[in-house]
Amino acid sequence: MLKRILLGLIVVVAAFCAYVALLPSTFRIERSAILVAPQAAAFAEVNDLHKWQAWSPWAKLDPNAKATFEGPDAGEGAIFHWHGNAEVGKGTMTIVESKPDEHVRMRVDFEEPWPATSTSEFTFKADGPRTIVTWAMFGEQGFLEKAVCVFMNPDKMVGGQFEKGLANLKQIVESKSSPPQT
Repeated sequence: MLKRILLGLIVVVAAFCAYVALLPSTFRIERSAILVAPQAAAFAEVNDLHKWQAWSPWAKLDPNAKATFEGPDAGEGAIFHWHGNAEVGKGTMTIVESKPDEHVRMRVDFEEPWPATSTSEFTFKADGPRTIVTWAMFGEQGFLEKAVCVFMNPDKMVGGQFEKGLANLKQIVESKSSPPQT
C-alpha cells in the first residue's frame, strides 16, 4: 500500500514537472490607458523617475519605502533604487532607452523578495488630442518562476497594479494638461 502511494506521488510530481517544463520560458504583461493629453505630457511623467512616486501603485503600497536616485534626472541613465516592505521589495530600475514622446524602456532588477530581472516599457501613441499609453513588462522565466505562476497569476497581480498606475498617471497628466477654467 505504501509503495502505491509513493509511486502515485512520484507520478504526480513528475507530471507537474513535465507540465511546468513545457510552459513558455518568456512572459509579457501589458495594460493600456487613454489619456486626454498630448504625448509629451505623458512622456514627461514617465521619463523622469523622480515623478514616479506621485503615480506609481507601489509607492501607495509602502509610503515609507526608501527611494534614492542616481544619474541624470530623466532619460537614459536615470536610476531609481527602492527598498520597502514585503509588498514592494527591493530593487533598481534603470532607464536604458528613451525616445521623446514615443517610448521609455527600463531594466528592472529585483533583489527582494527574490532576485529577478525584467524589462519594463512604456509606449506613447497619439490618437487625435489623446494619447494611448501602454505599460508592458516582459522577460525570461526559469523553471521555479514558471512553477510559481501555476499557482499565482502574475498577469492579474502585476496587471492590476499597472491598471492602478495608469489610472493615477491619467489623473495627473490630464490635470496638468487641462486648460485653466475661467
